[in-house]
Amino acid sequence: MAEPNLASRTVSNVLHAHYGWYIVAMGTTLQLTTNFVSQAFAILVVVMRDNFGWSLTAIVLAYALRNIIGALLSPYAGSLGDRFGAKRVMLVGAGFFAGGLILLSTITELWQLFIYYSIVLGIAQAMFRVNIPTTVAAWFKKKLGVAVGIQQSAGGMGASVLAPGLTILLTQTDWQTAFVLIGIGGGALVFALLFFFDGEPADRGMVPYGADSNEKSTSNQFSGAVTKLRSKVFMKHAKETRAFWFLPLVHHLGCVGHSIVMVHGVFYATTKGVSLEAAAFIISIYSFSSVASRLIVPILADRWGAKGVMACFYFIQGAAVVMLFWTTEPWQFYIFSVVFGVGFGGEMSAFLVVNRQYFGMGPVRTVFGIQSMGAGLGMALGGLVGSVIYDTLGSYNIAWVVSLTASMGGMVAILTMESTKRVLIPDWEQSLPQEAQTPAPAD
Repeated sequence: MAEPNLASRTVSNVLHAHYGWYIVAMGTTLQLTTNFVSQAFAILVVVMRDNFGWSLTAIVLAYALRNIIGALLSPYAGSLGDRFGAKRVMLVGAGFFAGGLILLSTITELWQLFIYYSIVLGIAQAMFRVNIPTTVAAWFKKKLGVAVGIQQSAGGMGASVLAPGLTILLTQTDWQTAFVLIGIGGGALVFALLFFFDGEPADRGMVPYGADSNEKSTSNQFSGAVTKLRSKVFMKHAKETRAFWFLPLVHHLGCVGHSIVMVHGVFYATTKGVSLEAAAFIISIYSFSSVASRLIVPILADRWGAKGVMACFYFIQGAAVVMLFWTTEPWQFYIFSVVFGVGFGGEMSAFLVVNRQYFGMGPVRTVFGIQSMGAGLGMALGGLVGSVIYDTLGSYNIAWVVSLTASMGGMVAILTMESTKRVLIPDWEQSLPQEAQTPAPAD
């Protein structure tokens, strides 16, 4: 009878779990679905170069432009999420996402790649990049590190499966069929999940996980004008901290460091005689090896403080790139991918935690959007720099130096920020009129 009892208890625990954990599951799936074309762009580089005959720089320029557009729109996506609700913003993003993928199936000319991939999907990227993780964070007052770790680790694991899957789809069907299937299937899944993906606990009449039942959420209790005022005042106080200005720089440098590898790693391997099918596993391996650090780093950062933990994994990400100067065989690429994945996963997964430690439970979507702008510009710059260097010099050696320097620069920038042992602006609401302040918990 023990097994049925265990099974029934497991089912009961899942059914009666706080809704925040369902938000984690849905956020993970949304992240996987909306990000996988970007995560697997290294495969698309090879396929487009073979199918359409476009230059490496031209293809990666489209990738760079997509990241620039997503980056520049990220602060606005965060601001709109704070003012009108993350769910509404992401529903608009879902339309751009599905439409962009279906349009991508029709491309025959390079200019179409820039319109459909760079602009349409770039707009979708901004709306999801900011509002998915900040929604997860909004549902947790305690256990934030665990929630973020689960989301980030599962999100990393997905790319390890989706990258080979995309390779099979593109090699077993044609370009048009592949992207029609991806657009329809992915779009339907995103819209279905967003129906249940509430941006704030108050949207369901709940409080965040770990909050006292008497506490009131700041969502849905203020008018639009008051919400705008709260966000404006919060931003004014946040800008007085060093962390506000350094976190976008840190995110930017980390993304420059890993985007060079993510965009060019597969192509670099094929220049060394590795087949596309074998090289595709580079993405799978570093995605899979990033799972452990994606899970552990937010938990460690939540417990010990994010600064030292983040700096350590920036160092690992940069140090791994040194291996590429001597890597020529498939097994060597796979060993590199393991180490790089550990650093890459830890480098990117603690930003929600460090924001909570610095800025508390304030309206941080705009702040996180600015950091995402830094990240997007870093992804654009890194990918483009790698292309220009290779097309100019016929070698990636200088690109690997740039990647290493960027990661180490991010590590140094992290160490210069304030301590994460206390919230930097705990009294920001005192600058608000009484009616705009969060009501005190009921006795």
